[in-house]
Amino acid sequence: MNFENVTAVAKANVYFDGKVVSHSVLFGDGSKKTLGLIYPGEYHFGTDAAEEMAITDGTCEVMLDGQDTTATYEAGTAFEVAAKSGFTIRVKEGICQYVCSFLS
Repeated sequence: MNFENVTAVAKANVYFDGKVVSHSVLFGDGSKKTLGLIYPGEYHFGTDAAEEMAITDGTCEVMLDGQDTTATYEAGTAFEVAAKSGFTIRVKEGICQYVCSFLS
C-alpha cells in the first residue's frame, strides 16, 4: 500500500509503553490515516471517529466493544469500529502492522 502527495508527521504516537506505535499521514483533502506496529500483547483502544483498520502484515485477534466473541484478522483483511466505541486487539506473536483510516 503506497500513498502519494501526503504529509508524514515525524513525531510518533506511542501507546502502552511503546508496544503500539504509529505515525500520522495527512492528505490534501484533510483526511488522515495512521500507519502502525503492534507488538505482542493485548490492548484496548477507544474511538472518537469511526475507523477502518487494515492489517498489512501479521495476525491479530479483535473483540469489538459490546461483543463477546473475537475475530482473527491477517494481512489483507480489515475491520471497522464504530465512532464513540472501542476494541480490544491481541497479538500473540511477531508484529502486526496496520493502516488505520478515519471514516466520516
